[in-house]
Amino acid sequence: MQALSLPDVPTAVVSALLGDAAARTPWRMSALASGGNNRVVRIEAGGRDLVLKQYFHHPDDPRDRLGAEFGFSSFAWRNGVRCLPEPIAADAERHLGLYAFIPGRKLEACEVDDAAVTQAVDFVLALDALRGRPEGRRLPPASESCFCLADHLALVERRVRRLGRIEPHDSLQAEAAVFVSQVLVPAWDKLAAYSREAASRACIALDEELPQAERVISPSDFGFHNALRAEDGTIRFIDFEYAGWDDPAKLVCDFFNQVAIPVPRSHFAAFAGRIAATRPRPELQRKRIELLLPAYAMKWACIILNDFLPAGAMRRRFAGAGGADRREQQLLKARKAIAALSV
Repeated sequence: MQALSLPDVPTAVVSALLGDAAARTPWRMSALASGGNNRVVRIEAGGRDLVLKQYFHHPDDPRDRLGAEFGFSSFAWRNGVRCLPEPIAADAERHLGLYAFIPGRKLEACEVDDAAVTQAVDFVLALDALRGRPEGRRLPPASESCFCLADHLALVERRVRRLGRIEPHDSLQAEAAVFVSQVLVPAWDKLAAYSREAASRACIALDEELPQAERVISPSDFGFHNALRAEDGTIRFIDFEYAGWDDPAKLVCDFFNQVAIPVPRSHFAAFAGRIAATRPRPELQRKRIELLLPAYAMKWACIILNDFLPAGAMRRRFAGAGGADRREQQLLKARKAIAALSV
């Protein structure tokens, strides 16, 4: 029988999700490395290897992570996109999702080469090719989706100001609070002013909203931190809890600013060019991507510091991560990210 269990998830609930696989043979759970947001276990049942995810859900962060990931994955699989885990079953009441297990390992930074980046952009474009299908049109907006420059800047602004709520209940928290007020906030104020001026020079109205034809079905939080590499070099992408319709500029800027497994900027022109080329106004898209890239570097610096906020700390504890060592590392990463900003 099972070797371990998820807290607050009865065995009968897991058996119901497994369905026929549980009925045929005893099933067994084993530990699987979790990300920073959810609890994840591996299940061997009926000759199949599966992954069960228990999604973080809290009044301070009520986003439907299960609904976004299971809906996006189901859409992709039904339409022949297979470089992601197959969705099997879901329990919305308990925020549980069951998926096929994908063998593979996390990528090393040195493995982010032309072939890897090509697989990433091919995945995005395979999804984009399905944009006109009725079920594709019914997909929800991505988490924190933005469709005009003003919304992008407002998104980063909210994240910056939220960090002003860091409570200095220990020396590390106090150090982070000082860094935010004396370094990060002034850097953002300067960058926000620069971004508005750049938009004006490029003759792009801050409130000009992208029409539906120029939006993209986005995996969201997309990068090699959410990928597994098979022995043959094939890359499979995972974790779509924020997926949905979004601005292609946001997809590209997030891809090149996530910090866990950085994508070298030498790939930026080719990646951004292929995404922009599929839009009705490719030159405008390239301009918007280049304009927003520094702002999204700031957004990711803010994301790094989420561990210092109550909701972020709770999410890390839920997933089995967190602690003083992690917070110290995150603060160091944020300092480096801000130091690398140039406007």
